[in-house]
Amino acid sequence: MSPTPLQSAVTDPISGAFDWFLVEVWGRLLAELSGALGVGMLEYPFMQRAYLAAICIGIIGPLVGAFLVHREISMIADTLAHTAFAGVAVGLFLNSVLELGLSPIGTAFVVAVATALLVELLVQHGDVTTDTSLAMVLTGGFALGSVLISATEGGIAVGINAYLFGSLATVSKANVGLLVVMTLLVSVVVAISYRPLLYVTFDPTAARVAGISVAWFNRLMTVLTALVVVSAMQIMGVILVAALLVIPVATVDGARSFRRSLLAGVVAAEIGAVLGISIAYQYRLAAGGTIVLTAIGLYLVVRVGGRFVPRRLAAGGTTPAGDRTPQPKADGGDED
Repeated sequence: MSPTPLQSAVTDPISGAFDWFLVEVWGRLLAELSGALGVGMLEYPFMQRAYLAAICIGIIGPLVGAFLVHREISMIADTLAHTAFAGVAVGLFLNSVLELGLSPIGTAFVVAVATALLVELLVQHGDVTTDTSLAMVLTGGFALGSVLISATEGGIAVGINAYLFGSLATVSKANVGLLVVMTLLVSVVVAISYRPLLYVTFDPTAARVAGISVAWFNRLMTVLTALVVVSAMQIMGVILVAALLVIPVATVDGARSFRRSLLAGVVAAEIGAVLGISIAYQYRLAAGGTIVLTAIGLYLVVRVGGRFVPRRLAAGGTTPAGDRTPQPKADGGDED
């Protein structure tokens, strides 16, 4: 379906501006780095797109994942990833059977956001616990996707593989543009809602007393998780996308404030994503799996290596040896 004149008037300038940024700013920057460092892969447009996508994933993953991990509901990311798989299968199935020309990413967005709201409704109004509702939705989403694949006698299986496992070669300009938009959107929403999200995360009872709508902010967090998962799955793959919401946050667990934990998680995610992309290209490996394994390797280095660093040094000279790692402060402020 061709865009209307009104749609073209809105999208064409945005697309042109993004093309300019991608080629003239980002492309030139990486080309300069390629010449300075002698790294040839930085000159290739598809690698430039992959690196930009990885950087965006490294930002939005921990921004949302930090709240999920400290609320001990990190499994919701995996649940929404599997329902996003069902959304992709729905789009490909309708395109195959009815020739509708739908975007699989678009249907994945719709299904994942609807699922996020469904999970919240099950927890609030259903007689089920959070882990039970997540388990039901996760298995149901994956079951729906597998049924739709079999209904077309495997005809859409080839198209869905890229969404399942991720790929460097399939990272298009549209995928990167979507990630950039989602990075800006998620960053702005988290910045605006930071304080109430923090209260809801660490003390929902006190948040209710303070007049904060805990249910509304819970829904907001699950919807943000769905947006992050769907945006990142083209490069990470549905199976692995949830890992970058959890592993970098776990890597830096023990920071002296939540804000520091949040920022350190983004740094850990960026290292894992950029290094993983580089290794995947160098050895022709799956991008998503390599990023996750790199992030796990960084986690092991930090956690195992940290045992050989004096506790007093690791905590800025305030924590005696043998004490437990301090939990992040709920106020998000920095200590003097």
